[in-house]
Amino acid sequence: MTRIVGTPYYVAPEVLSGREYNEKVDIWSAGVILYIMLSGVLPFYGETASETFQAVLRANLRFPPRIFRSVSSEAKDLLRKMICKDVSRRLSVEQVLRN
Repeated sequence: MTRIVGTPYYVAPEVLSGREYNEKVDIWSAGVILYIMLSGVLPFYGETASETFQAVLRANLRFPPRIFRSVSSEAKDLLRKMICKDVSRRLSVEQVLRN
């Protein structure tokens, strides 16, 4: 698949880049949702859709201490592996379920 579809905050970088993509885009999106559930904030944000897309493409994932103070290191590690820009290093569905 190569067509760009998705809500700006949840779409994986490979979709935005116009590269081929697979089911791991859903792992990215699920990771974004988990990040929001644990923190109450978006991992990537911009004032416009274009700015949000640029933030997603940079994929500079941060865990502000004030917000993530009570989140376990294991949960943050899972997020890093789900919201990983490198698709080859991003977890598969099976790997996420084993965590």
